[in-house]
Amino acid sequence: MSTPSLLILPGDGIGPEVMAEVRRVIDWFGARRGLAFDVTEDLVGGAAWDVHGTPLTDATMEAAQGVDAVLLGAVGGPKYDDLDFSVKPERGLLRLRKEMDLFANLRPAQCFDALADFSSLKRDVVAGLDIMIVRELTSGVYFGEPRGIVTENNERVGINTQRYTESEIARVARSAFELARRRDNRVCSMEKANVMESGVLWRQVVTEVHAAEYPDVELSHMYADAGAMQLTRWPRQFDVIVTDNLFGDLLSDLAAMLTGSLGMLPSASLGAPMANGRPKALYEPVHGSAPDIAGQGKANPIACILSFAMALRYSFDQGAEADRLEGAVQAVLAQGLRTPDLMGPEGGTPVGTRGMGDAILAALDAALEG
Repeated sequence: MSTPSLLILPGDGIGPEVMAEVRRVIDWFGARRGLAFDVTEDLVGGAAWDVHGTPLTDATMEAAQGVDAVLLGAVGGPKYDDLDFSVKPERGLLRLRKEMDLFANLRPAQCFDALADFSSLKRDVVAGLDIMIVRELTSGVYFGEPRGIVTENNERVGINTQRYTESEIARVARSAFELARRRDNRVCSMEKANVMESGVLWRQVVTEVHAAEYPDVELSHMYADAGAMQLTRWPRQFDVIVTDNLFGDLLSDLAAMLTGSLGMLPSASLGAPMANGRPKALYEPVHGSAPDIAGQGKANPIACILSFAMALRYSFDQGAEADRLEGAVQAVLAQGLRTPDLMGPEGGTPVGTRGMGDAILAALDAALEG
């Protein structure tokens, strides 16, 4: 087989710093595990605007379409606040998602034991938490037509349309069921079928896909507002949650904060399989560009490193190697090493961006040699 290909887009703010640590991890897997990647690097967001006058060039877009996976750091910053909306740094990321047709957004919420006290919930509620929210990313109320602000009867009216086709629902449902088969084999589908016709269709289609293709996976349904309540009451009852664009936006942020470490969490956006069977894929940390600490060596690289772990698992079928990398992160946190964002009341050993990368590489070596 040919060497798998990666396009790295560090982006803005702390993006280049955290991505530099990912590059070291990628090199480690090539040198110590014989898992080599064909890596190229390009510009996105404000960095692309500075050089090309656009947040994403056509050439970079073409390159993204041609690789096995894209790794992105972060985009945006106050430097670009006055740019026209059409060329703001975030438009580069949105173009990648749209043109790659990345319809399934995967947001894990995993609570590392060493950080369980960071959560606003009790330790016994969140310790061991490991759930996955699958959010439909390219349709729903954020994209439906008609939309806009119009005048009716001498007053302004804001209009947004919640719209889903059965094929859009079916494909994200399949993504959730496939993920569940790799995990605890349970899916909870969340919508508002009690008050929304789109929710009625959502429940119908998910049920039909389940019966026809995934009867081995346990399926349950829950109204999204009840799901939000249950996430804060007893989140460990869930394995995979699948939901629409709007509810997924809200529920994934809620679930992320259950861990107490929003800045540590990775994400994946997946599309249809390519000719080689791998999905179109974009991996990125949940955190933003954090321009206030950019260039200071304070950024936490773990979210970006765990995004690469997701790439190992979902793009390259290297689940054991993803486990290896996640285990190294767990080991480092258990040692008490902390970047500034993780320094809580219990203290810890302070490290910078490079120091955290050093520690994770050392933990990878130790596990391999032990």
